[in-house]
Amino acid sequence: MDDAGASLQAEMTAMGRAARAAAQALRLSDAATRTRAIAAMAEAVRAGAGPILAANARDVAAARKAGLAPAMLDRLALDETRLEGVAQALETVAAIPDPVGQEIARWTRPNGLDIARVRTPIGVIGIIYESRPNVTADAAALCVRAGNAVILRGGSECVASNLAIHAALVTGLAAAGLPQACVQIVRTADRAAVGLILSGLEGAIDLIIPRGGKSLVARVQAEARAPVLGHLEGVNHVFLHASADPAKAVDIAVNAKLRRVSVCGAAETLLVDRAAAARLLPPVAAALAAAGCELRGDAQARAIVPMPEAEEADWRTEYLAPIISVAVVDGVEGAAAHIAAYGSAHTDAIVAEDPRAAEDFVERVDSAIVLVNASTQFADGGEFGFGAEIGIATDRLHARGPVGAEQLTTYKYVVRGTGQTRP
Repeated sequence: MDDAGASLQAEMTAMGRAARAAAQALRLSDAATRTRAIAAMAEAVRAGAGPILAANARDVAAARKAGLAPAMLDRLALDETRLEGVAQALETVAAIPDPVGQEIARWTRPNGLDIARVRTPIGVIGIIYESRPNVTADAAALCVRAGNAVILRGGSECVASNLAIHAALVTGLAAAGLPQACVQIVRTADRAAVGLILSGLEGAIDLIIPRGGKSLVARVQAEARAPVLGHLEGVNHVFLHASADPAKAVDIAVNAKLRRVSVCGAAETLLVDRAAAARLLPPVAAALAAAGCELRGDAQARAIVPMPEAEEADWRTEYLAPIISVAVVDGVEGAAAHIAAYGSAHTDAIVAEDPRAAEDFVERVDSAIVLVNASTQFADGGEFGFGAEIGIATDRLHARGPVGAEQLTTYKYVVRGTGQTRP
């Protein structure tokens, strides 16, 4: 290891130790203190709007010059409205119930032992993410709300933005009397820092959360020496059942695909029930095309509406662009089979007026989020009432769907007795 590598390792190890100490301070703090800290973060973000937006402008200019994809540029860019949204999300997190110490269940055994299952912080969380400076604020607030210290490592394309936001966040922590090490950020774009986080920083990190593309998540899952909460790509589907109302189908399909194509909740595949494809597909396809969306279809879809042919890869692609693949399937069973074969277990929706078909879809589709008669763009922690989210977990353990403050806790058992001994 050269001198630069040794220096980075020493720096990262020190961050891990500081985070461990800060996690203890957070765990022992009360809910009111954590609330004050998050509210102060929001105030500091607003007060620091000038430096934050200037830093973001530098990042966007550099990213555009480097040829970053339009979807990634959209995720990276901040303006006054988006930054105000960041501040409001912080305030929402400050207002949600504090999960630490919540009693999940309680019962008494025949021998008189009183047993309670109680939420407790996970400890130190390492979060690795790409291109989204709002995640810096969201992740910090949610971790503090749940009593966890966090080490953040954002993408190299948004270092200046993240550092400017982080400066505001630690101002909020200090205002509430909490250690600034509760929220730390890796200040270098050196990729070696990611490897050090994945190593666990000598046991300091309790959970790693990746939020980014397929390659990032794959690397984290392959190399991490601490538990990982996975956030895979959103290969999401909208299924139009034969009972779907055509107007509702148009509205939901267009919104699911085009409201914002760069988010992980955007629909990437449209599935149409064969029993009503001739009735449902033409108006939906026309609306999508009129809004600037390219359609790529299987043979059955192309027989109804002219469009380019979908290749096998299309069914597995998260476009993050105004492109959608279209397949004709045989009812709920066919839709569920297609989703199981090609989906990412992220978010899938059915449009149907038949309640039995809708419930059948809910039972058959094993995704983190399953919607009935609603756009996949609701796959968002804020829309779920969590205030914000760190990502949409597609694993089956330890959490699924939007990861908010409650999902960033674990639990312990508290057993109270009156002198019992075990025979």
